Amino acid sequence: MKRSSSTSKGGVLSNVLNRDVIGWELRPGGMLVQKRDIRDASSRPTINIKVSHGSYHHDVPVHAQSTFGDLKRVLAHDTGLEPKEQRLLFRGKEKDDEECLHMVGVKDMSKVILLEDPASKERKLEEMKRNQGITKAYEAVGEVRADVDKLSKKVVALEITVHGGSKVADKEFVVLTELLMVQLLKLDTIEADGEAKMQRRIEVHRVQNFVDKLDNLKARNSNPLSHSSNAVSVTTKWESGVGSLSSPIPLQSSTKITQHWEVFD
Repeated sequence: MKRSSSTSKGGVLSNVLNRDVIGWELRPGGMLVQKRDIRDASSRPTINIKVSHGSYHHDVPVHAQSTFGDLKRVLAHDTGLEPKEQRLLFRGKEKDDEECLHMVGVKDMSKVILLEDPASKERKLEEMKRNQGITKAYEAVGEVRADVDKLSKKVVALEITVHGGSKVADKEFVVLTELLMVQLLKLDTIEADGEAKMQRRIEVHRVQNFVDKLDNLKARNSNPLSHSSNAVSVTTKWESGVGSLSSPIPLQSSTKITQHWEVFD
């Protein structure tokens, strides 16, 4: 009997100790609360909320005791809007993240309106315009680059001709230079930022290099001998030497000629 009584008391004490062990859980809102027993799940029923977002409608299941901040985190997955970009209205009033749904009267099938924060919407529009501008600038620079590639082939052809010693009409250099200057004007009208601006600057330098090359080729084409320093040097030496067209200076001889004859026997 005593042993049985002792066992009974131990069991009661064990049950008391077990009840005193507190479990904790992290609520969806980030609040640390005492963990509820599974059998007490009925105290936190799930409700369906109808969320209207423009022309879209979402049926969102959440715990009845969740906060509007919890609801925003759930809606972020469905709408793509970050919680800080959302504004939730219930019965015509905007609700704070800390407010609980059941405390303001949100029940099953209640309707909540979702609006995007105006400041966030404006930032997205500005970013969209900026991205569109960058894309447009890239395309414009790409078109100029394609035209310059075609003109560069003509510059190379003129370079080969001039260095080969053939004469080229000055009009060829003038027309090609004007076409390159047109491309410079196109680049000047392109509004670009960031990487697109750098690409535009690179193309401007490229066109300017072609224009400078054409100027040098034109000068060489007009006066080919001015670029032949070695030939001029050789000619100068030849003219001042034996091959000169002027009469050579008589050579002085050290031998004297006399009319005195010596007679030998």
